[in-house]
Amino acid sequence: MRTTLTLDDDLAGLLKEQAQRRGVAFKVVVNEALRTSLGAEVESPPVAPKVIPHSFGFRPGIDLDRLNQLSDELEVEAFEKSWRLQVRE
Repeated sequence: MRTTLTLDDDLAGLLKEQAQRRGVAFKVVVNEALRTSLGAEVESPPVAPKVIPHSFGFRPGIDLDRLNQLSDELEVEAFEKSWRLQVRE
């Protein structure tokens, strides 16, 4: 439910600090504080894990979306090479 709530500046600051420290949304902290003060059990929704991007060191020109095609092409080349060696024997 969406509603407008007027908070004292000091209280809003404390809530924002806690939200930032915990890495959750402001509304989550407000809802938990209200539930706690009303005596209800606090059940926070699961927090999504933080995703940290990482460079895998692929060389320029390699299209990451087409790695399967690259794998297939390399496999075909290896097969052709082994087939040529067998035909020569």
